[in-house]
Amino acid sequence: MSNKLDQLKKFTTVVADTGDFAVMKEYQPQDATTNPSLILQAAGKEEYRSLVDQAVSELKDSGKSGDELVEAIIDRILVLFGLEILKIVPGRVSTETDARLSFDTEGSIAKGRQLIEMYESEGISRDRILIKIASTWEGIRAAEVLEKEGIKCNLTLMFSLAQAAACAEAKVQLISPFVGRIYDWFKKETGEEYVGDNDPGVLSVREIFTYYKKFGYETEVMGASFRNSGQILSLAGCDLLTISPGLLEELQNTEGEVELKLDVEAVKSADIEKIPTDEKSFRFLFNEDAMATEKTAQGIRAFSADIVKLEKMIQGMIS
Repeated sequence: MSNKLDQLKKFTTVVADTGDFAVMKEYQPQDATTNPSLILQAAGKEEYRSLVDQAVSELKDSGKSGDELVEAIIDRILVLFGLEILKIVPGRVSTETDARLSFDTEGSIAKGRQLIEMYESEGISRDRILIKIASTWEGIRAAEVLEKEGIKCNLTLMFSLAQAAACAEAKVQLISPFVGRIYDWFKKETGEEYVGDNDPGVLSVREIFTYYKKFGYETEVMGASFRNSGQILSLAGCDLLTISPGLLEELQNTEGEVELKLDVEAVKSADIEKIPTDEKSFRFLFNEDAMATEKTAQGIRAFSADIVKLEKMIQGMIS
């Protein structure tokens, strides 16, 4: 009997949720995702220090200074990591925009275009890049513009059907609903432990998956932010799942059958209705969901804080 990771790959595209190249080589995912926290962790490791040094060396005499120089160096670090990842994975890499742009539509559009230009200048086709943007109203509008320009987006920090429905209508390429963070919130609120099919994070992704397949949306669903392998296996059949190194290892080291849990054909007969996705409806429905509003805001704060840490690290290197 094959291991559970290999079994899972029969139903779902497996993505590595890491900035660690060695992990990607070991588990052979189709795609990889990064975020400011993962890049910060990787940049602090000796084996990846050369990429940070390369970015600083290339740009320190560029004529830029102060905040502009630091921003340029960080963008270069993100792209250098992405370039290395693309040598390993056959598919796509997700590169995240600055979380402080989460409520800035024009700023997010500009950053998305800039990152794509940087990749294309290195000979990388834009169809191998996903620009990660927070699933705020402003972020979704930015993604809508970028998608029309052929710049594919991954809408992250997603916790509700309202966010998912708005992304689908905006024809976003891919969304990343956060299973583990939803689980964290409900566990803290109720004091209960949730397992597998009863997990609120799992149920949220299933609801979104059902909604998309029922109404024929092409936006891909990629479950993210897992706390345990049970959550992953309960979403077998999801379009994609992005999995951390520890859980990839656990799945690879565990034998057993993996059962299909999300069946595209089965959910097409679901008795559900479309929800409105205009701005007023979106903001009201999102506001009605205490978990989604809290976890989105918390996620933006956390990613923003890690960008600031990365900035301070760069400032220390160039001062």
